[in-house]
Amino acid sequence: MSRNNKGKVSRHEQLRYEYLLRNIAYLSPREQAEFDYLKKKVEIQETPSYYYDEPGDNYYQDYEQSYDNNYEDDYQDADQWDDYYANSHYTDQGLPVYPEQQSTRSQRKSHQGKRKDSVSATKPKKRRRWTVKRTLKAVCLLLLVIFAGMIVMFIKGMNDISSGKNKNYKPAVVEKFNGKNTKDGTNILVLGSDQRITQGSSEARTDTIMVLNVGNKDKKIKMVSFMRDTLVNIKGVSADNYSYDNKLNSAFNIGEQDNNQGAELMRQTLKRNFDIDIKYYVMVDFQTFAEAIDTLFPNGVEINAKFATVGGEAVDSVEVPDDLNMKDGVVPNQTISVGKQKMDGRTLLNYARFRKDDEGDFGRTKRQQQVMSAIMSQIKDPTKLFTGSAALGKIYALTSTNISYGFLLSHGLSVLTNGKKVEQVTVPDNGDWIDDYDIYGGQALSIDFDKYKKKLVHLGVR
Repeated sequence: MSRNNKGKVSRHEQLRYEYLLRNIAYLSPREQAEFDYLKKKVEIQETPSYYYDEPGDNYYQDYEQSYDNNYEDDYQDADQWDDYYANSHYTDQGLPVYPEQQSTRSQRKSHQGKRKDSVSATKPKKRRRWTVKRTLKAVCLLLLVIFAGMIVMFIKGMNDISSGKNKNYKPAVVEKFNGKNTKDGTNILVLGSDQRITQGSSEARTDTIMVLNVGNKDKKIKMVSFMRDTLVNIKGVSADNYSYDNKLNSAFNIGEQDNNQGAELMRQTLKRNFDIDIKYYVMVDFQTFAEAIDTLFPNGVEINAKFATVGGEAVDSVEVPDDLNMKDGVVPNQTISVGKQKMDGRTLLNYARFRKDDEGDFGRTKRQQQVMSAIMSQIKDPTKLFTGSAALGKIYALTSTNISYGFLLSHGLSVLTNGKKVEQVTVPDNGDWIDDYDIYGGQALSIDFDKYKKKLVHLGVR
């Protein structure tokens, strides 16, 4: 756009004129020509308008906005216009083409933006944020360290027994066990012996017979307790293949007499009578059980002791046999009160084995389930991650079992920490039997096997 010496002086022209005036002694020929042009235009504007015709639109742009109180800011920034004019376009007459006038507000924002940019350029880089990804990595690393520590402590506890340094204990002997896989999860046979398994006694008996199902799709622990006096058919022992004439716990005793195969014969008997496949077994004697509880729970296991009526009357406490304190063949008694309390290993064992109330063996079976659930629930204490692992290693060495290291590491923790998610079934249920006698004339229980097979299928332990 061309300009002449007529018309109103724009704001930028005024600033440029004042700048050139301040530096008039140092102007180049081109700047001198520009100064002369602007001076003439300023003089024309200062002359009363009636001396001149109103300039046309072709000579200048009409700027309506007047100067404001921020003239000083614009004046201080006039030097930057020098760079603009040095690189600007010129008219045919050699005069610069001036920029369109901007409001003071927009100029201020522009200048402030430049200052912010310059400040931000000098700011130090922000520290890396603690992102979700980094947090997850840190958590995974922590869990890995904890898991590794648990493994180390487990091996240490196991070696304390296996090394033979502790003369008070002997490592248990692993029995022959032809375990079979289950359709859903893994079934584990749990047997409680009244003799020290480490001694290899053929007179050992069991009053605890359980099957635990873990790692199933329901993500629950499923516990089936079998009453020991239930009449079953034992292959090679019963009168024929169809007679239910032997107590269930007889399978363990007979198997132990045959080169310590009590667990294997019990597995075969449960499969034969209830169609249950079992992968692993765990056999714990009384002393090992008490030692395990005292090691894992130095302050005892919290439990709500319950008993049925005795002789038809409610009781506040009962006298229970204290087998571990037997001396010279005499078993003393221990008093256990009804209600919430903490029990050490010996007391918890005596509580679980008691059967002299009116519910008899069924009541004992319920207390055994209660004890197992309490142990699994309370072992979730995080302070026991390392001490508990060492204790488990010790218990593992003292316990006759075919559970592999790999299974124990992959499933052991979940088994111990899901105590509140336990489904329990008792075979047979209370009163759901017919009083009968075994082949030796002992009192026993006759049950409906088809009914309980269906019940176990529904539970998901087949």
